[in-house]
Amino acid sequence: MRLDEITEGEIVEARMVWRRMGNKIKRAVRCTSGPRAGRVVSNANQCGKPIDLKKRMTLRRTKAKMGKRMIRKARRTKRFNPTAKRLKSLNRR
Repeated sequence: MRLDEITEGEIVEARMVWRRMGNKIKRAVRCTSGPRAGRVVSNANQCGKPIDLKKRMTLRRTKAKMGKRMIRKARRTKRFNPTAKRLKSLNRR
């Protein structure tokens, strides 16, 4: 028996968004549930996968060292990069 057979409402695990990969824009999925809730992934199957703790700790250390620099660079990109500006308008609700 499947979960959607029990409930009458639609089950939404993820919602479609656009993401920037380099200077190209690709379609992606934002997870709404599971261990990766809020994260943008390439397919909805990845929302339920367990998180790789080694990668999580590596990013945590990188953010501790270079967090402010990463934030400044991201802000500059979002302000001046034409692809990032287009992405912002595409993902606007």
